[in-house]
Amino acid sequence: MSPRTTDHPLRLGLRPNAAQFILLVAINALVGGMVGQQQTVLPLLAETEFGLTGYTFIFTYVAAFGITKAIANYFAGTFSDRYGRKPVLLIGWLFALPVPLMLIFTPNWGWVVAANILLGINQGLTWSTTVVMKIDLVGPKQRGLAMGLNEAAGYGAVAVTSLLAGYLAEQYGLRPAPFLLGLAYTAIALLLSGLFVKETRGHALLDAGQHVARADGLHDHLHARLTDRQIAAQTSLKEPALSSASQAGLVNNLNFGLSWGLFPLLFATAELTVAQIGLLFALYPGVWGVGQLVTGALSDRIGRKHLITGGMATQAAALVVIALGDGFGGWAAGTALLGAGTAMVYPTLLAVIGDVAHPAWRGRAVGIYRVWRDLGYAVGAVLGGIIADLMGLHAAVWVAAGISALSALVVAIRMYETHQPTSAAPQG
Repeated sequence: MSPRTTDHPLRLGLRPNAAQFILLVAINALVGGMVGQQQTVLPLLAETEFGLTGYTFIFTYVAAFGITKAIANYFAGTFSDRYGRKPVLLIGWLFALPVPLMLIFTPNWGWVVAANILLGINQGLTWSTTVVMKIDLVGPKQRGLAMGLNEAAGYGAVAVTSLLAGYLAEQYGLRPAPFLLGLAYTAIALLLSGLFVKETRGHALLDAGQHVARADGLHDHLHARLTDRQIAAQTSLKEPALSSASQAGLVNNLNFGLSWGLFPLLFATAELTVAQIGLLFALYPGVWGVGQLVTGALSDRIGRKHLITGGMATQAAALVVIALGDGFGGWAAGTALLGAGTAMVYPTLLAVIGDVAHPAWRGRAVGIYRVWRDLGYAVGAVLGGIIADLMGLHAAVWVAAGISALSALVVAIRMYETHQPTSAAPQG
């Protein structure tokens, strides 16, 4: 495939690809909104309409989502390298079509779990693909900024939609009003993806042709012809930066999965209203989303490692504040701090993968990293549910705080700094 998709030569960078980049940011906001429509509502639906009280059982829908999304991430990376980015994006949105309708008409909790399996496929295929496409477009020089904008759009939309869904639920009931948002998001995303998104694999080939080895010799063994199995091994275990990023991503989403299933129930113990619970839940992804506008670009200036280490430590501290809290004020402070810690980590981890992975197998490396990261949803939901059933809601938060602190220590010891500004000079 020639690195040309139009009559004009392709160029790397944010400015020459601004129109497509902005379009992909908008589509990723719709991806995030699909999650936000249900986060405030489903735990409350489980208790009020289906009478589910066992935390582990309630959290099964988060586990189903996380496992399915993790698997879909792998196929998103593999298929986007093999067949192109745009087809994977379109297929991912087709899986979203039934989800809002299933949640509106669900007669039992099994339908909710099934809907979240489809949602996991949607999220894995679409979010992974928009990540890879943005990395393709901007090249190495602005990788952190690109990931900051991408993740800010996605999780900003999670926050806004969570808040809006909570308001709609309080005004009009838990069903169907909140889930009508998902129907609208899916229709808009299919229209934009089908008619206006352009294939970006040519930009990845251009990037590969301009690829410059690190001056310190690192990555020399990671040439462009690695097999899928070798890429999985390097990203998961062998390569220090890639594998450190994978474990930190898993722990980060362990916290998110725990919060998704547990925080609304924890907040409800203080007899807060649905709107207050929605506001508390929106604070976490809201600060997370806005913060990434700063942290992604900051990692292009000061490097990746210290932001990741500090971010995981900040998450640990935030969870301690939440575990100690017993009302709106303390929980608001804790969730905002948790969002800040996550903002330091989330786009920076993706930038690490882009720094280390060769453009020829970048899509697959992103997919493997996101497999590990999104398994955190399931681990957090199941672990949190079991501990909450055995020891209480606060105990589950304390355990997550300890795991986050350990993750920060692993990054501090094992990860090296991956950002090399001087290696990004050739931009074409």
